Amino acid sequence: MEQLDPARPWGKGLIQDAKRTIFTHFVKEMTNFNQRTVAVSLLMFITVIAPTLTFGAIYGSSTEFHIGAVETIIATAWTGVFSSLFSGMPMCIVGSTGPVLIMTSVIYDLSKDIGVPFPQFYAWVSVCWMFVYTTVTAFFDLTRYVKLATRFTDDIFALLIVSIFILNAVGSPFRPVGLLRYFDPAKIVHVELKEEVGAPEEYSYVKTALLSILIGFAMTGTIFAVRSLKTCPFLCSQKVRDSFHDFAVTIAVIVWSSVKHLGFPSIETEQLKVPDAFEPTTYACCTANCTTYWPDDCPDATAPFGTRSWFAKMLDLDGHENAIFIAAGPAILSFLLFYLDNGITWHLIYSPQNNLKHGDSYNWDLFLNGLCNLINGILGLPWLVASTVPCMVHINKLAEKDMDGKVLNVQETRLTYLFSHLLVGLSLLFLPAMKQIPMPVLLGVFLFMGLSSLGGIDFWKRVLMFFQQPSLYAKTPATKYMKASRIHMYTVMQIIFFCGVFVVQNIKAIAIAFPFMTLMCIPGRLWLLPKFFEGWELMLLDGEEEQIEEWIEKKEQVVNDLKMDEEDGV
Repeated sequence: MEQLDPARPWGKGLIQDAKRTIFTHFVKEMTNFNQRTVAVSLLMFITVIAPTLTFGAIYGSSTEFHIGAVETIIATAWTGVFSSLFSGMPMCIVGSTGPVLIMTSVIYDLSKDIGVPFPQFYAWVSVCWMFVYTTVTAFFDLTRYVKLATRFTDDIFALLIVSIFILNAVGSPFRPVGLLRYFDPAKIVHVELKEEVGAPEEYSYVKTALLSILIGFAMTGTIFAVRSLKTCPFLCSQKVRDSFHDFAVTIAVIVWSSVKHLGFPSIETEQLKVPDAFEPTTYACCTANCTTYWPDDCPDATAPFGTRSWFAKMLDLDGHENAIFIAAGPAILSFLLFYLDNGITWHLIYSPQNNLKHGDSYNWDLFLNGLCNLINGILGLPWLVASTVPCMVHINKLAEKDMDGKVLNVQETRLTYLFSHLLVGLSLLFLPAMKQIPMPVLLGVFLFMGLSSLGGIDFWKRVLMFFQQPSLYAKTPATKYMKASRIHMYTVMQIIFFCGVFVVQNIKAIAIAFPFMTLMCIPGRLWLLPKFFEGWELMLLDGEEEQIEEWIEKKEQVVNDLKMDEEDGV
């Protein structure tokens, strides 16, 4: 378990975080431009824009289009650019996440129940309460308690998020998404494609499904194949091989988008869903206050009044001024979600094993995240938090590793974060062109992101040990000094915790409890596991590398001393 540093309340932690990170390393992080910067920026753009648009569509159906794709793009672009310039931890990418989406849906339903317009209620939750909670937490250095989490919790959370990406790419049993789901004739995309064809009898969902699966899995395979060129003997120089490795995702997107449009123009596939124009997604309004929607609520009107204002009219509460205080309740849940989503992701990315040198800034970044979401709330944009898989992809692609996967160094830069989110913002100017990217291509990217992140999760490596020959286990301190049965017992307990979080996260009725289930992993590791394992065993399994190395040195010293005593006795 990580020992907590002394508390730094009354804003001391905020100031020290900023001084240690952004004020010390800003110039270096803004000037270390190279070829990898370009390649990773393009990769992160693709990594970010696909879930941004997907979440935008889900937000639309969950909030009756008070929030939609345009709002999600704007929020991701401006918050990402702002964070890339002012945050203390530029390796961590902000984005939309499932738990935050669920929380927003709950707030929307509550606003309808109490008779308050959603934009106003959402703004009060953001401004008057949630921002206050995040600021107070940062001001009194309460973010330090996230560091009580060990790799036990970090790996559970990481594997959970990675599993979501893989399931949503291949075919989720919990929602109608994924490549294999194209074989479902009732999938809504088949209805839409039939209408586009104009001759429904000529449309074959089987052909669409087969082509989609071919493109999706081939896309993933192509990325891995192109990336493997880095270590092969082919091509004329190492610089050329490095270029193919760095631009693998971009190359694969171009190749398989071209294959679809040039090789199979007569077979329809799902395209990337983007809006047609830059305007609020909300239905056209009947009146100026935009509480009723044309034409459903005003069928006699020949034309809509317009779309909603970009700014929430916070004082227009339809006579329910008590909603200002009611907003404090959902704001507490929202704050806890921000605290855990951000905190665990930061702890995972800025783990000592990732060998980052520029330091962390939990207080400063939580304050900035609250500030950004305050502005998003006023503008009717979705809240954003640190998004685990994009963060893992980001750091993995900027890292140099040895043959065993150990991180040797990381190019700690703000430029990839900045450039990728500038591209997200510029995508608003090229919405029609983006529609040409087949959705199976992006699902292939999702699958690549998930699979490529598995290798960095110790939990997953230990799950694989169940199926490996013991004499061929990877050489680690745990496998050297512990019995295999003890390692497996620890893994089984971690699987139990993982299953609990996974089940809650995927049952809609109780999904809002997801952050609490994740939080329970921390006391479970601190107080439950020590009843089954010795302290040195837990240290070898999820301790920091420095602790493990120190323990091994002492262990070897004791063994050497015993040998010397035996020799002297002889």
